[in-house]
Amino acid sequence: MNFDNPTEEVIRLIRESQQAENNTGRIQIRRVINRSREEGHTRLFNDYFSKNPVYTEDQFRRRFRMRKNVFLRIVEALGNHNDYFQIRFDAVHRAGLSPLHKCTVALRLLAYGVPADNVDDYVRIGESTAMECLERFVTGVYTPFGPQYLRRSNNEDTERLLKIGEARGFSGMLGSIDYMHRE
Repeated sequence: MNFDNPTEEVIRLIRESQQAENNTGRIQIRRVINRSREEGHTRLFNDYFSKNPVYTEDQFRRRFRMRKNVFLRIVEALGNHNDYFQIRFDAVHRAGLSPLHKCTVALRLLAYGVPADNVDDYVRIGESTAMECLERFVTGVYTPFGPQYLRRSNNEDTERLLKIGEARGFSGMLGSIDYMHRE
């Protein structure tokens, strides 16, 4: 993996995957499916983001692999830095996909490593749109968060992590995923 520019590496992998799927030799006819995206947004909002959500904070964290406030911070930052993550309206003034929709799709694809058409059942987004959300998410996250979070660690980072590990009883464990090297 190219650690100097992880965004380009992820996009390259996504494109390779798409090309492999498209090179099956079959002619595919595109069909328009009414996915009721408004219902998908309403379900997503009521399940996780309303004042009285269906699912708890712990369930959110387990399913999204992060806390809700972190997720909402990402959604807000992407909306501020990228027009794609702002709600848009079509020619008949119907709302398009919401930023919550798009970020949920991207994070579920990243968190679970599932095929793009797997998220359609719940979030109500087609495969090609899901792939576009993922690609734009990966590219979009780099602008607001790249300089602070998507960089190589420095000596200060290493010292801080070693101190945290030592305080928790795991001195010298930096980089040991399975803790097999603990003495």
